[in-house]
Amino acid sequence: MAINLVTLIASLGGLLFGYDTGVISGALPFMKHDFNLTPTMQGIATGSVLIGATIGAAFAGWISDQFGRRRVILVVALLFVAGALVSATAPALTIFLAGRAVVGIAIGVASMLTPLYLAEIAAKDRRGAVVSLNQFCITLGILVSYLVDYALANSANNWRWMLGLGSVPGLILFCGMLFLPESPRWLAGRGRMDEARAALARRGGADIESEWRELRADLRGAGERTVPWSALFEPRGRRPLVIGVALAIFQQITGINTVIYYAPIIFQSAGLSSASVSILATAGVGLVNVIMTVVAMMLLDRAGRRALLLWGLAGMIATLLVLAWGFTAHVQGAAAAITVSSVAVYVGFFAIGLGPVFWLLISEIFPLAVRGRGMSVATVANWGSNFAVTLVFPILTAALGSAPVFLIFAGLSVLALLFTWGAVPETKGRSLEEIEVALAGGASLGAKQRRVA
Repeated sequence: MAINLVTLIASLGGLLFGYDTGVISGALPFMKHDFNLTPTMQGIATGSVLIGATIGAAFAGWISDQFGRRRVILVVALLFVAGALVSATAPALTIFLAGRAVVGIAIGVASMLTPLYLAEIAAKDRRGAVVSLNQFCITLGILVSYLVDYALANSANNWRWMLGLGSVPGLILFCGMLFLPESPRWLAGRGRMDEARAALARRGGADIESEWRELRADLRGAGERTVPWSALFEPRGRRPLVIGVALAIFQQITGINTVIYYAPIIFQSAGLSSASVSILATAGVGLVNVIMTVVAMMLLDRAGRRALLLWGLAGMIATLLVLAWGFTAHVQGAAAAITVSSVAVYVGFFAIGLGPVFWLLISEIFPLAVRGRGMSVATVANWGSNFAVTLVFPILTAALGSAPVFLIFAGLSVLALLFTWGAVPETKGRSLEEIEVALAGGASLGAKQRRVA
């Protein structure tokens, strides 16, 4: 089986992640009339998926360790389908919230497990590009959701169709995963060495024998089955944990998903003429997101992770300030133009910095022996922060106005910039083992655990 086919099918988890988080932005302006949603209920309707995502992310690492990456992704695909159909056909708000929570659980597991599976299935010389492809698929899913929202904006039962179409890529993911191999690393970690070697051969690649020898050496060095959860909080795991959790929180509290979820409402409040025009402007922002993510993929191994974070955050600060100023303009046409332009540039700076770099860094900085659990904790922090910001954004906007809220986001972006400058290391050009030793300041966590064992 060609590596490209494996990557393409597995990356549908990222596409579903993006589609189901972005689609609510176009559905919400129509839903709020059908369900008579107050600003608080708009936050709950949008945030229900994030509660599920937080729960899913919390258990993703343990479940995938117990039952295997491939098997869990198959179940997640079915959850995407079921949640989309329940949300689309919901006769009442409570049923809708339950359906979106199911979608959220699937998103939470996929957000952690898709990059993990891709990293474990990919050949070593392509791992960085393959993992970054997941972020590209997330942004592509968001763009697709915006285009679907625009296409259906003037249709009957429009928001129901918007949500229900999310079941289609879920079905494709399920059918595709039936033909994909299990993670060779997971199989080898459970002593199923013949199956692990067969999975590598099935995946294909230029030098299976060399990769097989490295995999066996990694497993002998990691001691993963003897490492307790407490190892994550020991000195060698603590610094990566602080960096991972802090970046997870900063990725959300700097405002990105308020734009993803509420962009049409933001644009309407700035003066765009209708919901459909606002959704079309949002699709343009989504296109910027995709394009700049491709740019980031080309720069990550050249400019470096830290440099992209710093430049991205600096650009986010500047555009958030312009966006806040735009909301103080009294001429609607000018305000709308400033708002759309500022949001697009803001998203572009996010897409070359905090967007892809966060997910890549948490797959690099944690010691090998606790990498899955460290990623799970960081992902929970990410989704929990996402929920909190999403819930309070419409409430704060109604109470304070848009300009003060975006000034708050700008201030939080300044804090993120200072944290990155002082705490986040550069990992470009380093092996995972070199990163582990550098962050620990000494022997690897895996080595310590072997001596203890």
